[in-house]
Amino acid sequence: MYHDLIAKNFLNKLSNTWLEKLDDSAVLEVGGKIAFTTDSYVVSPIFFPGGDIGRLAVCGTVNDLAMSGASPLYLSLSFILEEGFSTTDLERIVDSIKEGAKEAGVEIVTGDTKVVNKGSVDKIFINTSGIGIVPEEVNISGSNAQPGDVIILSGSIGEHGITIMSQREGLKFSSPLESDCAPLNSLVANMLDVCNDIHCLRDPTRGGLATTLNEFAAQSKVGILIEEDTIKVTPPVQAICELLGLDPLYIANEGKLVAIAPPSKVKRLIEQMRQNKYGVGAVVIGRVVAEHLGTVVMKTGLGTSRIIRMLTGDLLPRIC
Repeated sequence: MYHDLIAKNFLNKLSNTWLEKLDDSAVLEVGGKIAFTTDSYVVSPIFFPGGDIGRLAVCGTVNDLAMSGASPLYLSLSFILEEGFSTTDLERIVDSIKEGAKEAGVEIVTGDTKVVNKGSVDKIFINTSGIGIVPEEVNISGSNAQPGDVIILSGSIGEHGITIMSQREGLKFSSPLESDCAPLNSLVANMLDVCNDIHCLRDPTRGGLATTLNEFAAQSKVGILIEEDTIKVTPPVQAICELLGLDPLYIANEGKLVAIAPPSKVKRLIEQMRQNKYGVGAVVIGRVVAEHLGTVVMKTGLGTSRIIRMLTGDLLPRIC
């Protein structure tokens, strides 16, 4: 529904060279290549194991820049606060923003604050925009995948979405759950050190891994083939998904990335990724093919094939 909304209401009226790419950030020429992105955060609950809305805002914007190969430099920070919002909670969120920005190596350089009538917003919404520098030799886009390329996933999937859902619904499980919310710019920088011709990068947030791979297939007009047995899902996430009838392929992540790169560079890329704490679980999950264009196919553990379609509903609203 989000894709339809964007296509019908925004792209047909505002279309231009940068918007048409539908990447996580726009790469612009302004005396050199810069990446620019913006995002809004409305997660509920605002505090959750592994993070809060403040850390999520910083990491989400930093990651959108990093997925274009940029080194993030500066962020804006805007708050919309509900009348009566706890100043103690606000201070806790700002402290989290400060810590997240320090870890990512970015500066908060401008911002805005609005307070609206009680009931006009759910506690607090945050908007962040970011700017970063893209090396001249780097050209990363969801439209760059080529047949023969290899697909890499940086770790296990589903932790963020399942954590948010369990907190929101008050579900209690014996196994610990924690969001994977993290800034990935250091991981991307490590990857570019050994392969500056990565074709595609994206963090599989809303819609999860399945939606991200479908976006790549559609943007690049290629087919994608993945292996179910190579995709790691932690036992707690797997158990909860089975209990509630959810598919981890469609669950949101906030600290993982998917990369598509030439096969000759994959071994070195994997080795480099595993030296970063946010890439220790890096593994090859599939490849780009010239068949079934625009479609993602998964070879299951039983040896059968399953078409992985774009998420058509929203299983977990307000996860970011």
